[in-house]
Amino acid sequence: MRRMSAQPRQTETGNSRIQRAVVQLILDRRLRPGAPLPTEAELMDDLGVSRNSVREALKALQALDIVEIRHGYGTYVGQASLTPLIDGLTFRTLARHDEDTGALAEILQVREVLEEGLIRRIAGSVAETELDALEAVVTRMEAAVRSGRPFPELDREFHELLYASLGNALVPQLLAAFWTVFRRVADARGWTDDPEPEVTVRRHRDIVTALRARDAESAQRAMVHHFRGIEARTLTR
Repeated sequence: MRRMSAQPRQTETGNSRIQRAVVQLILDRRLRPGAPLPTEAELMDDLGVSRNSVREALKALQALDIVEIRHGYGTYVGQASLTPLIDGLTFRTLARHDEDTGALAEILQVREVLEEGLIRRIAGSVAETELDALEAVVTRMEAAVRSGRPFPELDREFHELLYASLGNALVPQLLAAFWTVFRRVADARGWTDDPEPEVTVRRHRDIVTALRARDAESAQRAMVHHFRGIEARTLTR
């Protein structure tokens, strides 16, 4: 019986090696976002590669927001934002068939797991002033409902304010990334309106009420109900 040949192992390309070398140079020199990188000639000399190889590697790193190429000025350390993640997740979700809500549900599930854990962490420590700010956002949501206006930006503001007390800069970036992906996909698929805005507002208020009571279990449960409502809406589109 003929044996199946083993799958060839993926090998790192020369371009990938140069990209890693540039990243390592940034780390070794402790260059901060906005700091200038060595010139192309210096990189060629440091890395022992051609100008074309350096340019290709820098273009690839620019797509990842690790470097920023300012034509006529030079190359600088980028912000390393989550933009590539947002673009990739948006494409991944939209590449599925229009009637396939599974990809969008996956995005929601990841965000739900993240927020369920985070809300338990803040439940006993969130300050009254922060709760007042959240309450004010919910009040503005209610005003939007009365006037028949959608309020996706208020929804986003609520969730970003919710975890401000953690002082974790990555949390609002991740939440904003998942929110942006959801809105892009929703807009592309024509899911522009919340069919039950009053219910959405009530679920946000339930979260604030549970946090005021310092009840972590109820806060987590309210968050679960909120996400179940979003998931149900995506499945009925």
